[in-house]
Amino acid sequence: MSKPTLILVYETEAACRQRLKADGFAEQHALEISYYLAQSTDLAPEFPDIERTCAARGISFLPVELDDAPTVLAGRPAATTLVWTLTDGIAYFRGGAAPALARLNGLPTLGADDSLFALCQDKFRSGAVLSVLGLPTPPAGLARDGEWLVRPPASAAGWFVKPNRLGAKIGIWPDSHCGDLDHALALSRRVHDAYRDAVVVQPYVEGRNVRASFLGVRPDAGPEALGIFFVDSGTDFQTMDDSMALYGDTGAAAIAEGRYTEPELIAVADSQPEAAVHIRSIAAMLMCALGLRDVFSMDFRVETDNTVHLIEFEICPGLPCFDFRSYCRSRWGMSLAEAMAQTAASRFER
Repeated sequence: MSKPTLILVYETEAACRQRLKADGFAEQHALEISYYLAQSTDLAPEFPDIERTCAARGISFLPVELDDAPTVLAGRPAATTLVWTLTDGIAYFRGGAAPALARLNGLPTLGADDSLFALCQDKFRSGAVLSVLGLPTPPAGLARDGEWLVRPPASAAGWFVKPNRLGAKIGIWPDSHCGDLDHALALSRRVHDAYRDAVVVQPYVEGRNVRASFLGVRPDAGPEALGIFFVDSGTDFQTMDDSMALYGDTGAAAIAEGRYTEPELIAVADSQPEAAVHIRSIAAMLMCALGLRDVFSMDFRVETDNTVHLIEFEICPGLPCFDFRSYCRSRWGMSLAEAMAQTAASRFER
């Protein structure tokens, strides 16, 4: 039997940017969109370290660019192959094709099945599913280019406006927390003009930002293995500029020029244990009802009275980002490369 092989499939910033420019996106907007794939840029220098840590566990490591994946995955033996999708996407990005390609070739995947790649990348549909499950996610309206598709509910605290399919939970601009629905519609026009996307419009919720990260380093890892941290950056929410300071070349430049300081991570359980318990129960529900497994993250807002708001979940979290590295160190006592290799080994054991 051939040696167990972990195949890490990823889309590059350059490939995405070239495609977007060919499709008529402005240079700056193509740069902003493709930035979301910068985790593949940041992780690439660590491929030799991942290869070494995998080899120590009897596993071969094979990083594969997305465009080469159809050829590489075809005909591989299912018993000794595991496919890990690093970069996702169903609209601007194409990473969601990787788990589907694995299924087409009868290969097992690390992470959620391919149906969840489509769900979590569409915030409006994802929120509807989370709401049906009875989870505490803010209700949402949907607007496209100045027109309401679904009107949002009333909100005394104003509304938060974010792209429906682009990237994470960011608001793009500082005025994404707005006080009237005419402003929300104006923002929907700006988002459509720049990124050709609809916007989700949700009642603004108070609280501190919380990131909950999970990696199934051990075969029996469950919600207790979640790392739950306040992410205190000094701002209420992340804008496009803030987000671009996290990864890749733009992030490195921001740090070098003193324009960015890593947010502080503080364990939620240290000051609000009740909220941490609630978050673990939400993770348990998502693992059971939706099939989250192996690797994922969730974003919350937590109020001082322990009220928890589930904002969204991700099945391709930013592995090389500071928060996920910190989680690997604090929860598992491992570097990112070691944690990735051990997670693959655990899956092969199963």
